[in-house]
Amino acid sequence: MKKKLVKILHDNVKQLNEAFLNGHRAVCLDEKEKAAFEKDALEMIERGAEVVSAKISGDILNVMAYEQQTQVDYIAVIDRLLKQGNSLFMEERTMRRRAQFEGSKLVADEMVTMHPLSLQERGEKCMGHIYREDSATYNRRNAVRYAEQWWNDYNPAFVRFEDNCTNFVSQCLYAGGAQMTSKANKQRGWWYENEHKMSLSWSVAHSFRWYLSGATSHLRGEEKKSARELIPGDVICYDFNGNGTWNHCAIVVAKDMNNEPLVNAQTVNSRYRYWTYQNSPAYTDRIQYKFFHISI
Repeated sequence: MKKKLVKILHDNVKQLNEAFLNGHRAVCLDEKEKAAFEKDALEMIERGAEVVSAKISGDILNVMAYEQQTQVDYIAVIDRLLKQGNSLFMEERTMRRRAQFEGSKLVADEMVTMHPLSLQERGEKCMGHIYREDSATYNRRNAVRYAEQWWNDYNPAFVRFEDNCTNFVSQCLYAGGAQMTSKANKQRGWWYENEHKMSLSWSVAHSFRWYLSGATSHLRGEEKKSARELIPGDVICYDFNGNGTWNHCAIVVAKDMNNEPLVNAQTVNSRYRYWTYQNSPAYTDRIQYKFFHISI
């Protein structure tokens, strides 16, 4: 890759870092991302929080060039140290991005979803597993511990999807001792056998949300009216467009100084992210949430 293009991309990433630090609009972002930065800055004020420092690091994954067009896929890892009252905590996020150049001009830089590599393509052996304890009660500590261990990585004992949020949350709940149901029908219950056999509720956000609402045995979700009623190990489901299609979920791993949840999630891999997701390009004013207190 030409040094000049690397320098331009590096400068744009520096401006992206400035946006994460101060809420300023980075130069080469789409309108949804620019709006997300502005919402994030306003939400910080509402929370009584401030960004003490922000750092972006990353790696170039792939470069494709044809005549004057160059496409660069890269990973950006964002670490933000936040202060709220007398407390400090680190919010982390991993974004996969794509930069587009025309000649030596950067014309676009946006988040993308890239198809994950198979275990064979990554040269890995399937040696992952979950340490769990079968019990009559949900072990929230174990669920959160799993969420902390794997939020930015992928347990090779399980299949990985482009949209991996529900698969990740299901693994966390299973690590907390949640019992799978019968594996007879993928349309029913909550279960995982292998990369080809699992219930829809294990890996599809919409199915998972409705499973939690209707289950009367094994893994169950008690609906709460507000996020503040949740505790670590509980789950939040998201309908970003407010159209009845639930498309994301996250697990609560901590509470902030205002008793509001901080969540870990995948797809855009996130740690200690504020639960509202107003700083996501997917956010709309029509967003709907479901708050589930988990029991087994």
